[in-house]
Amino acid sequence: MKYRIITTLLLVSCLGISCKDTKNTKQNESINALQDSSLTYTDYSPKPTDHAIPRSEYANKLYGFWLAECIANWTGLVTEMDKIGNIGEIKTGDFYTREDWGTSDLPNIWSGDTPSDLSETIDFVFRGEDEVWGADDDTDLEYMYQHLLYTNKTSVLTGKQIQEGWLKHMKHEEENYLWVANQRALELMLTGIVPPETSDPEISKDSIYDNYYEMIDAQLTTEIFGLFAPSRPDVALEMAQMPILTTARENAKWISEFYVIMYSLASAVDQDLSKKEQTQWMAAEARKRLPNDSYSAKMYDFVKSRYDANVPWEQARDDVYTRYQVNQEDGYDITSKNIFCNGCFVGGINFAASIVSLLYGEGDLKETIKIGVLSGWDSDNPTATWGGLLGFMYGKEGVENTFGRKFSEKFNIHRTRVNFPNDGMDNFDDMAKKGVYIIDRVVQEEMGGGIDLTKDVWYIPTIDMNIKPGN
Repeated sequence: MKYRIITTLLLVSCLGISCKDTKNTKQNESINALQDSSLTYTDYSPKPTDHAIPRSEYANKLYGFWLAECIANWTGLVTEMDKIGNIGEIKTGDFYTREDWGTSDLPNIWSGDTPSDLSETIDFVFRGEDEVWGADDDTDLEYMYQHLLYTNKTSVLTGKQIQEGWLKHMKHEEENYLWVANQRALELMLTGIVPPETSDPEISKDSIYDNYYEMIDAQLTTEIFGLFAPSRPDVALEMAQMPILTTARENAKWISEFYVIMYSLASAVDQDLSKKEQTQWMAAEARKRLPNDSYSAKMYDFVKSRYDANVPWEQARDDVYTRYQVNQEDGYDITSKNIFCNGCFVGGINFAASIVSLLYGEGDLKETIKIGVLSGWDSDNPTATWGGLLGFMYGKEGVENTFGRKFSEKFNIHRTRVNFPNDGMDNFDDMAKKGVYIIDRVVQEEMGGGIDLTKDVWYIPTIDMNIKPGN
């Protein structure tokens, strides 16, 4: 009996030690899982005014960003360039309306009589848990910029680092999934030209278009820099400056900055507000970046006026088409330039369409994507932008609950880009962790804040919000 008691006590004791060790191990694993081995974490004494942001919770939001951006991107591709208006050689008839959701998809301007091969109907495009999300131009450059920031151990990319990254990760010949300003930037980089000269209007004045810098490209490749600078749009704009100037100037640049600011402010917005109130506050703050005399500012104000007047979103979209592509008001004179498809890929008209889906979507993820898909023009781009933003605000579980299902977390960057590790296969969880590591560096080196690995939080010094018009 004594032997049995001693044995039992030893067993209980060992089990107790084992449980304690296991608990400590799990705690250490939890901390180490979000600790970047390539970064030296410095001591920091938080101030009462610092903004404390939980890192693991932020990683969950970054997962939601990647997931919802993919959902919105691939859903938007179903109707991309189906409807661009009736000016010029290409005429596509009346724009889609709410009633067209769930009906047969129509051909786009390139496909002849063939509708989308992604979906026979205008509906959400998903990837199940055993499938893989493919990269597209709304996600692949953001993925590349995240990779370049991490591998270069920097918070602010130089023009040379961007050139080297593009030349390594872009296919140099078609099909390379680059168009318009992005393709032009690559062509110039191959000749030795380094950003920001790649968007210089003087360099491209003898090419097909003399206004590559007005195209949509930077608007769909740089929003993520806002997420790398939580609650600090000043830092986000500094980080995004060179990537934006790689392809954009003037209105296209200011529009891109508008999106970057909104993404950064998603961490500063009052969480007690409804999603509608949150997105509208963020948009109002980002509007301050648009110079009042610019067509981008006037486009925003015009769409907002239609929303405030309670007209249906379809009418607001039709009014945008009439005002800017038919009548060429507010300095938007793209129609007079006789560009292919009447400039359906120009930043301006797609920005106006994106504000329609943002305001009328009112923070509802599914509704915002639906309106973006049906609004026309380059419809995968605004949907991806707002899908990513709202996906971040909802987080992984929020996105899954919205659609009532689980999704694949696998991501294949090599669908469109090249020369990434693991044959291009990645997953949203690891992508989110890498985003956290980038922010660790940003918080220390650019914000003068700190990281508490034990509490798993960032301490971000707060500043007076003072968003000024761009130049």
